[in-house]
Amino acid sequence: MTRSDGHVRGKILRFPIESVPKRGFQRAKPLRGDRIEDPGQLDLFARPGAEVIPFPARKSPFDEALALDEAEDDRAVEFYERAIRTDDRAADAYCNLGILRFREDQASEAFDCFTRSLELDPRHFESHYNLGNLYFDAEDLRLAKLHYEIAAELEPSFPNVYFNLGLVQAVGENFHAAIEALTSYRDLASEEELVVAEELLKTVQALAFARN
Repeated sequence: MTRSDGHVRGKILRFPIESVPKRGFQRAKPLRGDRIEDPGQLDLFARPGAEVIPFPARKSPFDEALALDEAEDDRAVEFYERAIRTDDRAADAYCNLGILRFREDQASEAFDCFTRSLELDPRHFESHYNLGNLYFDAEDLRLAKLHYEIAAELEPSFPNVYFNLGLVQAVGENFHAAIEALTSYRDLASEEELVVAEELLKTVQALAFARN
């Protein structure tokens, strides 16, 4: 169960800290999955001594939308919608538009955006993860767990998905599964997050022991 601000109620999980915020939404970023050229690779078509004159690259609608989004500019919505109309990384655009809709307290529109993203790309990691967050907020633990697990399969090195999956499992009193997820989170977490990871693990382990 969660509060409206996205924090898990401490009285349910009985963690030794006042509340445990779940990790928030994840934007689709530039060049996700795109091929990156090896800078050390020899260009067989380069012309020795030829001068290369750089021209400023014009941003695509999606890249423009992302830049505006990161600057918290309201015009980001317009450019994400333009990216969708022009089929410029439409799955990514739907994903990021869904986050903006959620922040505008339009949860149903956010849900629609994430599902449309998955219609275009069923393996869209960020949309699965973000849908997991929506279902977690709606207290639908089964579907939250499902989308977090899919996201973890798609991006097994992303720590936040294991954190949220661990919380979902703990809320559902599936303590052994919660321990497994939080152990994965701890193994991937930054040094700053290790204290939180260890506290959660110890508490869930204690709850699992008490049940047995």
